[in-house]
Amino acid sequence: MGGVVAAGAQPGPRRRGRRPGGSDTRGQLLEAARVEFAERGYEGATVRRIADRAGVDAAMVNHWFGGKEALFTASLDIPIDPVELLADILPGDPEKIGERVVERFLTVWDATGGGPLAAMIQSIASHDAAARMMREFIGNVLVGRIVAAVSPDQHELRAGLCGAQVFGMGMVRYVLKFEPLASADHATLVAAVAPSIQRYLTGPLP
Repeated sequence: MGGVVAAGAQPGPRRRGRRPGGSDTRGQLLEAARVEFAERGYEGATVRRIADRAGVDAAMVNHWFGGKEALFTASLDIPIDPVELLADILPGDPEKIGERVVERFLTVWDATGGGPLAAMIQSIASHDAAARMMREFIGNVLVGRIVAAVSPDQHELRAGLCGAQVFGMGMVRYVLKFEPLASADHATLVAAVAPSIQRYLTGPLP
């Protein structure tokens, strides 16, 4: 997330007309997206506004990223594909979804040694824009969709509790490297953490 642009930043001077989809288009779209998402949030930012800020045709967003959601994820520099992750988590027994959540996140993070997660947390701690974008990612793109699919009520509260548990586990394991959690195998962590995730998603809350 080192590339997140502070809210309020202004785009550079626009060239007359639209740039063709050349080699710099992807980078221009990412920079424009970081500003738009930081200023307007995920729901408020639009593909057209992002493309206008980048000085390219809106079709270039689909060409390079496949849509707004993928562009948002790319602008966060997170090695997570929400579509793939949700496809692995949502199908199956709703009473086992807590186990699938923990196992899938551990698998994704272990594949990169937790480095991108650590960088993301450091960025969030020092940049308000990065923190807002991460809240949007958790609430609208990732955890919020899991909650919407399986939870009976209090969706915002459940998404917050689930997000805190999952990303808190990541921080302890990969950033603080707190033992024995840092070196525990997946089965141990799934057994310990999944029941809490399951209750947050499908169980009764106060």
